[in-house]
Amino acid sequence: MPSNKERILVVESDPVVSDLVARQALGNQGFDIKVVSEARAAIKQAKAFSPDVVIASLELPGLSGKDLIVALSSQNIHVPVIMIASKGQEKDIIQAFRLGASDYIGSPVREAEVVSAVERALKTTRARGERERLSRQVQRTNKELERRVDELTTIFAVGKAVTSITDQKELFDRVIEGAVKITQADYGWLLIKDEGTNEFILRAQLNLPKSLAVSMDEPWDDGISILVARSGEPFSIHGEPIDQFMISSLGKSALITPVKLKRRIIALLVVMRKSAREFNASDQTMLEAVSDYAAISLVNSRLFKALDERAAKLQIAVEKSRDTEKMKDEIVQNVSHELRTPLVAAKGYVDMIVGGEMGELSQEQREALDVTQQKLEKMVEVVEAMNTMHESASPKDLTTQDLNKLAGQAVGRFSSHAQQAGVKLITNLPSDALFVQCDAPQIDLVFDSLLSNALKFSPGGGVVTLRILRTQEDHAQVTVADQGIGISKKNLKKIFSRFFQIDGSTTRNYGGLGIGLALVKEIVEGHGGKVWVESKLDQGSTFHFTLLPPE
Repeated sequence: MPSNKERILVVESDPVVSDLVARQALGNQGFDIKVVSEARAAIKQAKAFSPDVVIASLELPGLSGKDLIVALSSQNIHVPVIMIASKGQEKDIIQAFRLGASDYIGSPVREAEVVSAVERALKTTRARGERERLSRQVQRTNKELERRVDELTTIFAVGKAVTSITDQKELFDRVIEGAVKITQADYGWLLIKDEGTNEFILRAQLNLPKSLAVSMDEPWDDGISILVARSGEPFSIHGEPIDQFMISSLGKSALITPVKLKRRIIALLVVMRKSAREFNASDQTMLEAVSDYAAISLVNSRLFKALDERAAKLQIAVEKSRDTEKMKDEIVQNVSHELRTPLVAAKGYVDMIVGGEMGELSQEQREALDVTQQKLEKMVEVVEAMNTMHESASPKDLTTQDLNKLAGQAVGRFSSHAQQAGVKLITNLPSDALFVQCDAPQIDLVFDSLLSNALKFSPGGGVVTLRILRTQEDHAQVTVADQGIGISKKNLKKIFSRFFQIDGSTTRNYGGLGIGLALVKEIVEGHGGKVWVESKLDQGSTFHFTLLPPE
């Protein structure tokens, strides 16, 4: 017996037959049954009653049973129709099936046949209902999946922007665009706390009216964000309660989430809808994810700004230092001392984030720190190079060393870098040990400088070759050859001068301060050796140096 009453509409003009079907056969089966005597009444009843099965006689006053099938279909009422047919109506039955009838009961009508026919028809109705239910469920699921994919795509785009964009305004604009899109909001704005005044400044917005957008980079008080700044918790408001706040003129639903760094609020992220539709838990979760990226973007932008300012000061200092060697040394020393403290602070700050003090890092957040780490590493290289220049290039601890071994260790240090750059690094070393008298750490610097330059200026797919041979004078000669941009003849004599760089474009494209080769020359000559270079533009360069054998 059905748990929920299924509805059956009986259309029969003969009261005896209708009583047999509706009361005797189906009356005790738990169905909700309606009985009408003609087709027009059946059509009207079907609209109001929404039957699961229709049992109709072929012979009805006015419209026939076949006409009823057509009429129901035209009214978009698609239910199984069981026809009651008398003997000799075979042609009418066939026509009824063609019109859409699902079954028939022959006269004289028997209770068992009625019950069986109804059960068969209900199976069809139930199956169709289940298919429709599953179809609706699949549609809802697909729609939800599409939204989730869209959310993840937006989150990924924001994360990518954080890792690749260093311009502060553009970065904040991307964050706001992502926040508005992912929460299906109409407006959005980012308020950043001024550490000096503790006021929140409007730094980015999307879709605000022009009358409000002119407040960019000025203190902002919408009457509601300050509540989140005080509580430190996300806040959602919609409907009539929002009318008491100034921003009610923009819309009827708002969601504000704090942007935190080590539990300290550094910004507020606000999204708003024109309608009173409430922001749900999923919206809040997504906005909190965007706020995490906003925190990283703020950290990055501050570090980028500090590092760029230091780099700019360094560049100015280097350019001015070309007047005299004394001025060069003084400026380099001052700049290196100036950079050391902020570098240590910046490195500690990044280490703190990587160490999880801000919470567990996602893959996108780790990628966001790569840019900062790369800049820090570059600055460390610069400072180390400067400090090295202040040290004497004269050998301090001469020992007998196998030059093959030192060369192999140097290649090992650069093999990963070469692979990442798509450059093939090959060696051609003597089969036997080749001993020289040298200060091993200083010769390591020579190898590192020459290999670093060769890889830096080599195009992807290029080859860098390191060769060692013994000369007729029993000296060891080292050669590092690349297939890079080469050096013009007029610059060959200057290439080993301190702070010399070929031109500004080279500096921008490849980096460097022009102190590596000068250091190479000083170290090699301090060991009693020689250093020289052969080069052609666009064909590459080959650097040579010699070292003396043990005494």
